Amino acid sequence: MKKIISGKVREVYDLEDGRMVIVTTDRISAFDVILPTMITDKGKVLNALSNFWFEYTKDIVKNHMISSDLKDMPSDFQKPEYEGRTILVKKLKMIPYEVIVRGYMFGSMYEAYKKGEEFLGHKFDKEYKQAEKLDCPIVTPSTKAAEGHDINVTIDYMKEDLDKKYPGKDLGSKIEKTALAIYKKCYEHALKNGIIIADTKFEFGLDEEGNLVLGDEVLTPDSSRFWNAKEYKVGTSPASYDKQFVRDWLKANNLAGDASIKSVPEDVVAKTSEIYRECQRLICHN
Repeated sequence: MKKIISGKVREVYDLEDGRMVIVTTDRISAFDVILPTMITDKGKVLNALSNFWFEYTKDIVKNHMISSDLKDMPSDFQKPEYEGRTILVKKLKMIPYEVIVRGYMFGSMYEAYKKGEEFLGHKFDKEYKQAEKLDCPIVTPSTKAAEGHDINVTIDYMKEDLDKKYPGKDLGSKIEKTALAIYKKCYEHALKNGIIIADTKFEFGLDEEGNLVLGDEVLTPDSSRFWNAKEYKVGTSPASYDKQFVRDWLKANNLAGDASIKSVPEDVVAKTSEIYRECQRLICHN
């Protein structure tokens, strides 16, 4: 067993038998800086949400989950500190793209739209206000950069690239169709429980038989933009169920992007932790 990834939030261990163990920590990053203070139970919330969605979408696509029971893990992980934040998964050959599904006119897409520009190959014929729901969700991939920032590309770019790497599989179209199907089903579940999934990102891989498999994390506040449906208004910038509270504190104290920050105040940690927990309560309760 060896640790192969120590990311902003997750630690990944290769069991070297076709399986991996993923541990979701309580770390939080903002403005490309991993903050020195942990957010209580954040890792457990992210893990619980991903596990819920993996189960909820398994009728659409296979996923990498094997078990979340510590008894199924190597003995090193059969300890209380790993409970609720650790999963055993199949090792996949990951597709080198993040697959972003956008359901609302927001963020960089809205900035391009206001200028009358296309957004990654997508044209918008009707008029939209900020945060307005799109007539149909769209997929905008990005390349997964080993270093630096990912690069946004068009869906056609991804399809052509994957056709060259995996000829005859029509893999890009399968990924687009699958991502939209997952988003639609999960969007409807979240909405009836008071959360709007404005956008999200998925990662896919191939198993040993070449089947498309959903991996990484799924529909968490760290990989998605979740809005409170009761407070949502078209034409505004809705508050998110995510790390925005921490971001706002950093900006207010001129600490955004400052790697020398020593700690985050207890009240900011507590409020952020509660935001994450509320998201889990709303989505996972039924």
